[in-house]
Amino acid sequence: MSPDYEKARLKIYKAHDEDPNKHTTSDGKEVPYETHYAEQMESYLAKRAPDASDVLKLAVCGQHFRRWEVPRDKYPMTRIGYHTWRTHLKKRQAQLVGQILDECGYPLTDTKRCMALIEKEGLKQGEEEVQVLEDVACLVFLDDQFDEFKEKHDEEKIVNILKKTWVKMSKEGQDLALQIPMTDECKALVQKALSG
Repeated sequence: MSPDYEKARLKIYKAHDEDPNKHTTSDGKEVPYETHYAEQMESYLAKRAPDASDVLKLAVCGQHFRRWEVPRDKYPMTRIGYHTWRTHLKKRQAQLVGQILDECGYPLTDTKRCMALIEKEGLKQGEEEVQVLEDVACLVFLDDQFDEFKEKHDEEKIVNILKKTWVKMSKEGQDLALQIPMTDECKALVQKALSG
């Protein structure tokens, strides 16, 4: 059985469509949040790495797979609690997407590779595909989530998060980030973070 990319992608999106959390698009339509998030991820992957492998595409598409099933408040609202939650999510998401690749005829090496990408193995070692995935996640945060995020936190925390986001990205990711259209307020915060 040869790997079936379209079937795997469809299965991932079918799960995304079950997300009870909704996102309102610019034209006023309500879509499941994870469906919207995956579309944003794919859109930025096409800009950051147009020749990405199918395995990387599926990892990007399934990066938050069924995340809504494990809410943040199931873990202590502390820094350690947050990191424990994130670690659990990465492993869970990798396993669930790995099962889909397995069902769709991918060889074990590809399935394990996809799981490793979702878990961001090798990021600190400069692994290229993992860095691309990290860039894409940071770009989606800046483009799609930053405006809402800044409403919930004080300026010091926002600037600090922006600094951390910036250093996580490669030069290519940073160049794309500077092209994101932002409100004047968001631009000012980014400038503050980059000059600090």
